[in-house]
Amino acid sequence: MEKRSLITIILLATSINASASDQALVISAEDESLQWGACPAFIPEGCEIAVLQGDPAKDNVDIFFKVPGDFSIPYHTHTSQERMVLVSGELVVTYDNHETATIKTGDFAYGPEKLPHKAYCKKGDDCILYIGFVAPLDAIPVEEK
Repeated sequence: MEKRSLITIILLATSINASASDQALVISAEDESLQWGACPAFIPEGCEIAVLQGDPAKDNVDIFFKVPGDFSIPYHTHTSQERMVLVSGELVVTYDNHETATIKTGDFAYGPEKLPHKAYCKKGDDCILYIGFVAPLDAIPVEEK
């Protein structure tokens, strides 16, 4: 993850956690108080991340990941497994050695740790994906096979 993006995410998490630490939360993807920050540099402009809970540099962090419709997310991997729910849009995801899957609004998806994948947000609505990471937040670009 680009250092600038990680610092931005950590600062966002700090400001959110200062008031939300150990409290019950309900956060809408439409909440105007969400603080959206940049994604890692290998993901094209238009991608944004908002930290919902936790510290991105530590275990157990929750985020919203947002990209516009007709947007490709490059091939990458994560140190952590991902637990995901698509909040809006329609997302086509391809993991190595797995059939391509289309995730629709409200669907749950699971991505194993260190399994390379790519995605495409179909034309139309923005894709907003809730992601829960068990290990610290990272996204590592990899060469597509």
